[in-house]
Amino acid sequence: MVNYTVGQLAYLKIFFHAAKHPHLQVNGVLLGKKVSGTVEIVDAVPLLHHWTSLSPMMEIGLDLAGKHAESLELQLVGYYQASERLDDTALAPVGEKVASKVKEGFADAVAFVIDGEKIGSDDVALIPFIAQSPSSLSWWPYAEPGSPAPFTPGSLFSLSSPDIPARAVALVRDQQLQRKFGDFDDHLENVTIDWLRNSAAMPSDIQQ
Repeated sequence: MVNYTVGQLAYLKIFFHAAKHPHLQVNGVLLGKKVSGTVEIVDAVPLLHHWTSLSPMMEIGLDLAGKHAESLELQLVGYYQASERLDDTALAPVGEKVASKVKEGFADAVAFVIDGEKIGSDDVALIPFIAQSPSSLSWWPYAEPGSPAPFTPGSLFSLSSPDIPARAVALVRDQQLQRKFGDFDDHLENVTIDWLRNSAAMPSDIQQ
């Protein structure tokens, strides 16, 4: 199995999306590339918080996100979601469908469900899901007997920097950057919102 590394930009966007809509289900896609056996997840595009079914709006958002990835010389490499309840860490049926759709174009696609009970802490608030088999439409939380838990030393899943979760919490708590964050739903209501890049919501030291 390949390794997965989540970069700061991707993590912050996932975190801000969930923080802006703490009582709603949100979802989006992950952008990245595979380099020498490691899938580098470097960016994320937030899709929806109103309609999270596999609707025509979801299909359009996915298509636009894919074209945006291509413009950056990246691929859609995965999917993420946060649930309405903090204790709900299951990948929703629509999540399985979208993740499987991404997998059609990227064989090593991964899905992350946000762990609501960790989102306010310094711990990594991501639970990775992988497909049961190359052709399967069923996704399960990653668990390999005898292997380290995700995002612990020696795991197949890691962050590009260990201080990313703490920084994400601080940026929401101290600067409330999530308020400037917009997804495709927001863009449909206000076309000036740059949902593909979200530059206005990113710290000044992060280049896109």
